[in-house]
Amino acid sequence: MNLRRLKYFVKIVDVGSVTQAAELLHIAQPALSQQLATLEGEFRQQLLIRSGKGVTPTEAGKVLYRHAQQILRQFEQAQAEVRNAGQTLTGKVSVGLAPGTAASQLSLPLLKAVRSRYPDVLLHLNENFGTTLTELIVNGRMDMAVLYGGQAMVGLSFLPLLHEELVLVGPREMAISGAEVELAALGSLELLLLRPHNVVRKLVDEAFMRARLTPNVVAEIESTSNLVAAVANGLGATILPMSAAHLVAKACDARLCRIVNPVIEVPLSLCTSDNLPLSQPALAVKGILMELAADLALNIGATQSLELEEGLPAP
Repeated sequence: MNLRRLKYFVKIVDVGSVTQAAELLHIAQPALSQQLATLEGEFRQQLLIRSGKGVTPTEAGKVLYRHAQQILRQFEQAQAEVRNAGQTLTGKVSVGLAPGTAASQLSLPLLKAVRSRYPDVLLHLNENFGTTLTELIVNGRMDMAVLYGGQAMVGLSFLPLLHEELVLVGPREMAISGAEVELAALGSLELLLLRPHNVVRKLVDEAFMRARLTPNVVAEIESTSNLVAAVANGLGATILPMSAAHLVAKACDARLCRIVNPVIEVPLSLCTSDNLPLSQPALAVKGILMELAADLALNIGATQSLELEEGLPAP
C-alpha cells in the first residue's frame, strides 16, 4: 500500500464516481480501477459498492476512508514542518466555530491575532453545526473547533473554555413577568426548541426530566432566521445560551428571562482529535484561541453578573 493509492481512494469516495475521480486526478479510468483493485487486494476486503448511480463505501471502506484522511493529513503536516524547519511558521490551520454560540465572538479577534503574529499561516474558519464539526475533526479534515458540549466521545478531546447560562427568549406578550422565571413555570409555555441531538436541547430535556416535567414543544427549529421569525410572530418562546439569546432577541424585539430553580448552564469547549497530533501552526493558533477564550470568559462572566444584579436588559 502507498499514499498515492490512499489519495485515489479518498477522491473516489468524495466524488462518488470512479469516472469523475479519474478526470479530476488526470489519470485513465482503467489505471485508477487497477489501483483500487490492488488496494482491495492488499486489505482482502471489498471497499466500494458499484452501481449505476456511482460508488459508495462498504463498512470496511468507511473505516479505511477515515484512516486514509488522517494518514494523508499527517503526511502533509510532516512535509510542511520538514520544509519549514527553522524558518518562519507557515501552513494551513482549520478552525470550526459553531454558529449561534459565543464562539462567533472569537472569529474576528482570532483572524486579527493570527495575521499579526503569524502572517504566513493561512487560517480557514468554518461555521457549521456541532455534529458536523466533530465529524470533520474525527476524519482529520479539521484541526479544532469551538462548540457547545464537553462529554467524552471516541476519538475526540474536549477542553472546557467557559460556561453560559440558558435563558428564555419569547414574544413581548408571553405570559411571563419579571426578569426571572422558574423552570416549573415553563411546563405549559409553548416552546420552539432545537432538535433532540443538539447539546443545548439535551440539557433542557434533562432539566425538565429531573423536575419531572414535560416541555410543551410545538416546533423544533435549527435555523436561526426561522427561529427569529417564529418568535417575532408570537408562535412560541425558545431557550438558548445567553450569547445566542441576545442575538435572537435583538433581531425580533423579544424579551429575555433568566431561568432559575434550577439554573441551566452549557459548556463551550475546544474540541480536537485524540488520535492526530496538531501541527506546529495549529498549536500556535490553539494558543491564541485559549488566550481569546479566557478574555471572553471574563467578559461573559462580568456581563452575566451585572444582568443578575440589574435584571436582564430588554433589547
